[in-house]
Amino acid sequence: MATAALPSLKPVEISFPLPKTPHTNVHIHLTFMATSTMVFLSTTTLGDSGSTLKPMGSLIYAMPDRTNPQSTISTVLYTSPGSIDYATRTARILARRMKIPVYVGCNIDPVVTGSTVEEEMEGFSKIIDTIMKKWESRE
Repeated sequence: MATAALPSLKPVEISFPLPKTPHTNVHIHLTFMATSTMVFLSTTTLGDSGSTLKPMGSLIYAMPDRTNPQSTISTVLYTSPGSIDYATRTARILARRMKIPVYVGCNIDPVVTGSTVEEEMEGFSKIIDTIMKKWESRE
């Protein structure tokens, strides 16, 4: 059974280089609330100019399916074609593991970062593992 967490007064911000793609950094912004979690994911590359604006990306809402613990229900709140799949996968996995609703905003587009499937999966796993470690140690 999920335990309620007190709302965070200050969001948790994490940044690290993607495995096997050291020129790309992932930035995670987490806000743990009593009944849901908000996650924002973005990337920067070594050559990014501060004046270059990146699109906001997709926003997904996912919640655990109470009738089937291995399933989740998700809906798109805002879509950006390059990041929709990444955001949906992230939201569904986090909702299932945290057992509470999750909002995921994400502008990560694996095609733009130029990563291979193996690099993408390793980076995705590191993002999920990092978020879950913070979730488990939030109290």
